[in-house]
Amino acid sequence: MALEHIFAAEDERSVLQRSITVTLMIASLGVIFGLFSGAYSIVFDGVYSLVDASMSTLALAVVRLITSHAVDLDLPRKWRERFTMGFWHLEPIVLGLNGTLLVCVAIYALINAVMRLIAGGNELQFGSAFAYAMVTACTCFSMAVIESRANRRIQSDFLRLDIKSWIMSGGITTALLVAFAIGYAIHGTTLSHWSSYVDPLALAFVSLVIIPIPLAEIRRSLMELLLVAPPDLKAHVDTVAQRFVQRYAFLYFRSYVAKVGRSREIELYFIVQREAAAKPLTEWDAIRDEIGNALGGDDAHRWLTIIFTSDPAWAE
Repeated sequence: MALEHIFAAEDERSVLQRSITVTLMIASLGVIFGLFSGAYSIVFDGVYSLVDASMSTLALAVVRLITSHAVDLDLPRKWRERFTMGFWHLEPIVLGLNGTLLVCVAIYALINAVMRLIAGGNELQFGSAFAYAMVTACTCFSMAVIESRANRRIQSDFLRLDIKSWIMSGGITTALLVAFAIGYAIHGTTLSHWSSYVDPLALAFVSLVIIPIPLAEIRRSLMELLLVAPPDLKAHVDTVAQRFVQRYAFLYFRSYVAKVGRSREIELYFIVQREAAAKPLTEWDAIRDEIGNALGGDDAHRWLTIIFTSDPAWAE
């Protein structure tokens, strides 16, 4: 497959760039075919793709910022001084904004569909509409499969959302394909008076299907922005920390964790006995290295703070 060869062994940014290019092509095709055929459902499909492409472009810019900060490349000194905590927080912002925009577009399309149904529907050219839906559906599902294979290695939240968008777009276009096939079949028959309702009905159905889908992504992004501790990460950190409490006879520990985009933010405080024998700093650093290795994870996207203190006030 030619498209699969294009996406083979690519990094996150390259896959997103190619995805944006294909999305813009489909969006332009949708608007042109929609206006030509009189199908407002196709125009909506094109506008939906344009919104998706614009958010993918924004996601690409955020990926560049996050990567540049993580690997210390191509980032102006002033930016590094002003964003000392990195750019991970931009990821859930973009993902949440993307979901919100898609919901708003779908609600607007639903309102328009209802208005057109009340007005008696609209006529459209079923032949060109059917051809557009067929080509677009095949492209969307092909892109979803290709990106899924690439993301098995990359493991990117942005690509995961982009894959979901391709599947949604493919599902939307498949629904339109079925609707246009039905409209074409009844056109010129005794049921032809119903054909004018095919387009607004298809648009209403697609809008109702789309509206709930991004809500999970919006909720997930909101949880990350509010620094809600993921249960699995908290459990893992607590298990590792407890092992070190027992190994080095610490009194207890306190852990604070959050997931923000692709980053894992972890703060660990170990309460040491006041009467414990003094250790050189190099020994404490060695214990920190042990704990960091035991926690695991991608060091480039992990914000880890480990503190040893005999004063519990520092940990609370």
